[in-house]
Amino acid sequence: MATYKEAGVDIEKADRFVEYIKNRVKEVWGEKVITPFGGFASGYLLEISRYKNPVLVSTTDGVGTKLKIAQIMGKHDTVGIDLVAMNVNDLVTTLAKPLFFLDYIATGKLDLEVQKQVIDGIVEGCKEAGCYLIGGETAEMPGFYPEGEYDLAGFCVGVVDRNEMPKPENIKPGNLLIGLPSSGIHSNGYSLVRKIIADKGLSYDRYEEYLGGILGEVLLTPTKIYVKDILKLKEEGVEIKGLAHITGGGIPGNLLRILPENVTAVVEKDKLPKSRIFEWIQKIGKVPEGEMFKTFNMGVGMILVTDEENAQKVLSLNRSAKVIGKLVEGKREVNIV
Repeated sequence: MATYKEAGVDIEKADRFVEYIKNRVKEVWGEKVITPFGGFASGYLLEISRYKNPVLVSTTDGVGTKLKIAQIMGKHDTVGIDLVAMNVNDLVTTLAKPLFFLDYIATGKLDLEVQKQVIDGIVEGCKEAGCYLIGGETAEMPGFYPEGEYDLAGFCVGVVDRNEMPKPENIKPGNLLIGLPSSGIHSNGYSLVRKIIADKGLSYDRYEEYLGGILGEVLLTPTKIYVKDILKLKEEGVEIKGLAHITGGGIPGNLLRILPENVTAVVEKDKLPKSRIFEWIQKIGKVPEGEMFKTFNMGVGMILVTDEENAQKVLSLNRSAKVIGKLVEGKREVNIV
């Protein structure tokens, strides 16, 4: 007689995992979640009277091949933070406040200790972003993933008043570009990083003097979450004309996404924060500078567009912020000079 467990799906183990999630999610659960834990769907009570013209904003994203390094190192908590960060950082470019987050975990065979670490990271990310972890799905799919591997996806919903959203038509020549520093590579460019490490025959367990730590651990530094930084500026009355989350495609690819026609962004590379991890990658991998800028955030995880007066407010409210360039008349493009 065949059983589901013999086929590779352990319902009892999955139930134990759900019980663990239930205990952890209490830290990012509140009275606005009006449905009980473990139901078929989750309900969030939106206090619509607080908004004149509310707009719901949604995002979805994953962590990419950074997961491979987590699996090699046996360290899985930081990728949970990454998962939240990649979503809420996209969402806050609209100046929306994240309301709730959902996760999707897929694996061939459920490893409780591994996935507990992932959930721990997701909970920490939600706490940092100020949103509820309202639901999720864990899919155990025998034969679909190699042993020890898993994939993650996240989903976030936020809200903003329509009149508070950045307006592309307000982005004009003369505006300044302000960079908020990244915590490292964040969650993009890892396919190139992994190729360089493989080609050079390096070990993720080796201590890298220049980086001041174990290589794999440095590479697993979690993505910085910018929600509190950005919403604080909004609350203080700073006029933010545009926001670019620097992910895949680097500064040129992502800053371009918010530029109107006939506006050129000029980014001064000498004004970017110095980051040893990018210097190390470029040197070890002999990566051309142009390729570095197209692949990595190069020390800046979020770029704000604002006028000179508001730029001074940003710099006074956020000591880590730095003017890294400006907008000029010209073709719709990004120039790194």
